[in-house]
Amino acid sequence: MNESEQLLKKRFEELSARSFAKGIWVYSDFLTVAEQSTLLKMRLPVPVTLDGGFEGAERRIACFGSDESCGYEAYPPYVCVKIEPVNQKFADELSHRDFFGSIMALGIKREVLGDIIVFENCGYLFCLESIAEYICENLTSVRRTSVKCAAVSAPPVESVALPDEEEFVIASARVDAVAAAVYKLSRSTAKELTEKGLVSINSVVTQNADTLLEPHDTVSVRGCGRFIFEGEKRQTKKGKLRAGIRVYK
Repeated sequence: MNESEQLLKKRFEELSARSFAKGIWVYSDFLTVAEQSTLLKMRLPVPVTLDGGFEGAERRIACFGSDESCGYEAYPPYVCVKIEPVNQKFADELSHRDFFGSIMALGIKREVLGDIIVFENCGYLFCLESIAEYICENLTSVRRTSVKCAAVSAPPVESVALPDEEEFVIASARVDAVAAAVYKLSRSTAKELTEKGLVSINSVVTQNADTLLEPHDTVSVRGCGRFIFEGEKRQTKKGKLRAGIRVYK
């Protein structure tokens, strides 16, 4: 275990201990998939849930506590900020990279930012409440496009809908076999990525390439993307399996 992982675990232990001692919900900043994996492998005195603002969010806040022990529901301290061109007619076509680059140029720490959803040339940023006002006041342009920012209750429902389910031919439900089929990799390459700790299942890093996926498992492959395994559908005449998979584009 390296020093940074030791510090991360110590921080999680402190947050958990505070929730346990005071009987209150305690929250982390936004966590990466790797940080979430470290957390979910720990044994702590209080339950932990993860919330990124919508189903399928990659960066999420850890919520330490439970409704029973705290006596009230959790309210993770994030908001959704809509970043919208002042005049769509004359706006550039804006990408996730454009929004992210402009936000980071404000000198903001990455851990206060969650996911960014791009929909109909607007950005929907999940961020900590503590930084939302600063972003709204200071983010005035993305690329060459003037923008305006405002907190909204949530992004449009259709913007966070799950990807359509597609069918893929897979050799088996092993994580390396499925990843190879989805991203058109060789089995050896997919196995190597897994063994290097670059693959996670439901936010938990796995280094076992022979791990069998279950329906609704979310798999992240660093450098490739994410997908949801919906399970085996049928067998081909050649004995191979067809599986339903939702791939995030």
